[in-house]
Amino acid sequence: MFTVLQNPLSFLGRLLMASLFLPAGIAKLTGFAATVGYIASVGMPMPAVSAVIALIVEVAGGIALVIGFGTRTAALVLAVFTLVASFFFHAYWAAPAEQHMIVSLLFYKNIAVVGGLLFLVAFGAGGWSLDAKRGN
Repeated sequence: MFTVLQNPLSFLGRLLMASLFLPAGIAKLTGFAATVGYIASVGMPMPAVSAVIALIVEVAGGIALVIGFGTRTAALVLAVFTLVASFFFHAYWAAPAEQHMIVSLLFYKNIAVVGGLLFLVAFGAGGWSLDAKRGN
C-alpha cells in the first residue's frame, strides 16, 4: 500500500519542506535591511553577505525542492545552512529564562528539519520530480 503512495508523499514532503524556506527567502529579499540588522544583532560575521547567502540558499533551495531538480544537493546545502543558522539564531542555552522554552523548541524543530532534509539527500526526490525524469 505504501509503495503506491511513495511518489505523491515524496512530492508532498518536498513541498512542505520548501514551504519553510521559500517564503523565508522572499521575506529576506523584501525586508533586506531588517534582515541584515537581525543578522548583525546575533553576531554573525559580514551580516550583509550572510543575508545574501541566506536569501539565495532559501530561494534557490526552496525552488529546487518544489520542482525536484538537484534535490540531493539542494537538500544537503539547506541542511548545513539550517544547522548553522540554528546555533546562531536559536541558541536556547544562551536565551533568558523566560525565552528558553520557545527558543529551544525552535532549535529542535530546526534539528528535525535537518533530519528530513538528510532523508532527501539519502533517498532523492521521488518519481514526481525533474531528477527522476533526468534519471538521477
